Amino acid sequence: MFSRVLKFVSWLLAVAFIAFLPVTVAAQVAPSVKGVPTNVPPKWDIFVGYSFLAPHGSMQATLNGAPYLGSTTSTVPISYDNVSLGQIFSGSYYFTRYVGAQAEVGIHEWGIQNQNPPGQKGTHGNNDGFTTASGGLILRYPTTSFTPFAHVLAGGALVDGSAHNQYTWGPAVTVGGGLDYETGWWRHRIAIRLFQGDYEFMHVNFASGYSFPSQTVNINAARLSAGVVFHPALAVPSQVSLVCLATPATIFPGDPVTVTAMAGGLNPKLNAIYTWSGNGVTGSGTTATVATAALAPGTSTVKCGVKEGKPGKEGLKPWESADASASFTVKAFEPPTISCSATPSTVKPGDNSTITAVGVSPQNRTLTYSYSAVAGTVTGSGPTATYSSTGAPTGAVELTCNVTDDKGQTATANTSVTITAPYVAPVPHTQAMCSISFSKDKARPTRVDNEAKACLDEVALDLQKQSDAKAVVVGNSDAKEKAKTAKEEKAALKNKHVKIADTAAERAVNAKEYLVTEKGIDASRISVATGAADGQTVEDYLVPSGASFSADVAGTTPVDETTVKAQPRKPLHTAHKKAAKHAK
Repeated sequence: MFSRVLKFVSWLLAVAFIAFLPVTVAAQVAPSVKGVPTNVPPKWDIFVGYSFLAPHGSMQATLNGAPYLGSTTSTVPISYDNVSLGQIFSGSYYFTRYVGAQAEVGIHEWGIQNQNPPGQKGTHGNNDGFTTASGGLILRYPTTSFTPFAHVLAGGALVDGSAHNQYTWGPAVTVGGGLDYETGWWRHRIAIRLFQGDYEFMHVNFASGYSFPSQTVNINAARLSAGVVFHPALAVPSQVSLVCLATPATIFPGDPVTVTAMAGGLNPKLNAIYTWSGNGVTGSGTTATVATAALAPGTSTVKCGVKEGKPGKEGLKPWESADASASFTVKAFEPPTISCSATPSTVKPGDNSTITAVGVSPQNRTLTYSYSAVAGTVTGSGPTATYSSTGAPTGAVELTCNVTDDKGQTATANTSVTITAPYVAPVPHTQAMCSISFSKDKARPTRVDNEAKACLDEVALDLQKQSDAKAVVVGNSDAKEKAKTAKEEKAALKNKHVKIADTAAERAVNAKEYLVTEKGIDASRISVATGAADGQTVEDYLVPSGASFSADVAGTTPVDETTVKAQPRKPLHTAHKKAAKHAK
């Protein structure tokens, strides 16, 4: 039996070799075609490989007078052994990319012509043999590198008994799948089947024979295979290729651009059509033009495509079309530049100066000039203009020169004209003079004492020297006095007879009284006010003619002299005597 199997295997290998011979010859003589599309899966798969079979099943054998049994007769269960050296062959044809039909032959036979010792359950010496022939449906999912698949097959199995029975045919079913690795060898005609795992069910009805009773056996087998898959060469046409080129590669808006399409691998017997798309692109055939006037600066892309095929059916197959693109750069017009100067640069009020502007456009665009001034006026719209300083203040006046090209791009430059002015005398300001302290006389804190007289004498002397000057006397009070005055003012709101003592105003009025009565200064030249300083003081200020006291000294309040009476300067003992007399 083993020799019959070897003959069958040899015959099958010979048939496979003959089948592949035309493919090999065709591959050697066929011209090299570049760009064979790898996304087209093969229609045919031929698989040759090694296979391991692990059957699970047993049958009863009656052994009569076997040498190792002596003269006894014994019935023992005989199981099937694993077959480590098996061959598997299959051919698949795919109707679509994913679905096809498959025919498969598996040969698993390994025998040792020894007899089993008593009680042996088939682990050695079995003459097991399995030859399956089946066909069915196969599903695949082809990718660039790997192709997983699954199949369901039905057919027959030629099965030997587990111990020297006759080969018997029975139905068989195979369910499984595997994974192929696409090597790319021999122009994508060879793949490696990394593994194929199957479950096989075989049902055999053995007739009674030598030492075997008639019996039905169900065999559940696991099969693991690996090998080589051949993809027979098909007449796959070359992939159409396309290259597009834009000329020139860099332009300014409005410049013409021509795009040329160059296709490769076209079949001269088929019709070819070209397509174009992009902003401002118009074309037919292998060339197109681009209207660039409205294009924004930057990179612009034109898409091109080619399809071939019978008229009206161009591009229906994957290898019959190709797409490409061409790019060119749109450069922005460079903005103009400008320089600006004024002659003369220094003028008197009301005089004129000539403004000269020099504008340059790198692309020689048409330029328009305009001018502006912070003060004064500029007339002219060409490269020169006239500046009039009438109405402008003295000092440096900034002038702006503008230039604009016909694309709306602008540039600016600045210059200045200095307007001189006649000498103007400085504005006089209020001068601070001496300060008087009233804190020493606790009994009479508003009385002008001898120390205060010395300060006021200086004020009077300055007023006598500057007959057109005036004086301002500003009285201040401390926080305690301010609080007392505020309290009296609040009480006066409820009782009009409440007397309000404003010590700051009294100090100022008393100082004025001294200047008027004892120093002879005209009362109209002296003003009195109160300040916000914290202290029992009087500040004296000399206000020259033209000076503004309120502008120079802030925080003072004029005193209503009709409400504040001046206190005469009396010795301290006289005041005490009057106080004692009233007490009696």
